[in-house]
Amino acid sequence: MNQADQMIAILGIGTAVPENRLDQADTSQRLAQALSEHPDSMRWAKRIFKQCGVETRYTCEPNLLESAEDCRYFLHKSNHTIPSTAERMETYKRESVPLALHAARNALLDGKVDVSDITHLITVSCTGQFLPGMDAELVQRLGLAVTVNRIPLNFLGCAAGLKAVCLSRQIVSSDPLANVLIVCVELCTLHIQPSIEREALFGASFFGDGASACIVGTAEPTHNEIFQLGDIHSVLLPDSAEEMVWEVGNYGFDLYLSPNIPKLIGKFIPEQVERLISGRQKPEIWAIHPGGKGIIDTLENMFGLTEEQTRPSRAVLNNYGNMSSATILFVLNEMRQELKKRGIGPVNGLSLAFGPGLTCEMIMITYLPSVISQEHLLDEVHV
Repeated sequence: MNQADQMIAILGIGTAVPENRLDQADTSQRLAQALSEHPDSMRWAKRIFKQCGVETRYTCEPNLLESAEDCRYFLHKSNHTIPSTAERMETYKRESVPLALHAARNALLDGKVDVSDITHLITVSCTGQFLPGMDAELVQRLGLAVTVNRIPLNFLGCAAGLKAVCLSRQIVSSDPLANVLIVCVELCTLHIQPSIEREALFGASFFGDGASACIVGTAEPTHNEIFQLGDIHSVLLPDSAEEMVWEVGNYGFDLYLSPNIPKLIGKFIPEQVERLISGRQKPEIWAIHPGGKGIIDTLENMFGLTEEQTRPSRAVLNNYGNMSSATILFVLNEMRQELKKRGIGPVNGLSLAFGPGLTCEMIMITYLPSVISQEHLLDEVHV
């Protein structure tokens, strides 16, 4: 295939979540019990848990389903010790790899790609680290070639999943025979803090655990329900470095999310989206990383999006919470299932995600029911 005819796409997607399911109402009630001696924090926590757009999410830590007095991640007066960062990293090392394998195998199966065809492996995570890393574990357990090009993207936050997709597009553009396996794993709930501070309680209200994977490569006639990848754009927003902070503490990672984030996105992102679209028609499908309900609301209002256009992002937030870098592939998978069910396509769109910095990653996408249908469409255009 000539480079001019090359169709670079997400060929397959796989997702996975832990077995432990957190019900939002139940978790809110147990947290309120833990905060009973701090009524202001208790009332604020109950309000944010109710308003954040999450009903269920998943956790790798079964202790988070225990009663308020027995949960080591909630504020308490018992003799239970708070999990240290070292203990949390041990849990991460134990629980992250099985989730990663599950998501990766699903993506390989979905994309009809053999492990022997994988040339690059990009692993993404910001909620834990260990060495030898997850990339080495995946090479051995999946049976990838020992010469596979391994690229870990660590500690880049929520935008890193889409960053990996953009990087993969560049790799395949340079080498049409390349097949990139992206695996994102985030165990966000390991970093819930036993605190009365609003920042900690806000983070505890909507983050969840999950893994997602995808294959980026050159599409062939056998591939169906794919996302063709187009132009990319990355930007670091001005005067925003302190608005989203993620630091290593003695009891897990400490997160700060400014309430100004939706406002800053509304101020700076429309111009950046316009630069990427550059005279094209307005995207029909919008794969928005649901970093929070306020972010979706802001983009919906700024671009005049319909409830149908933001439904995939809201559905993922509602059912899984924010799983950091892994979330965007959940959104694309949800969107793909919906478009397939409705029999829609080809259809053009945009995917975007935000992370610390503040940074924004964007890429133009086109959903294709089949490669053959797109080839026929191109033939009609040429005629």
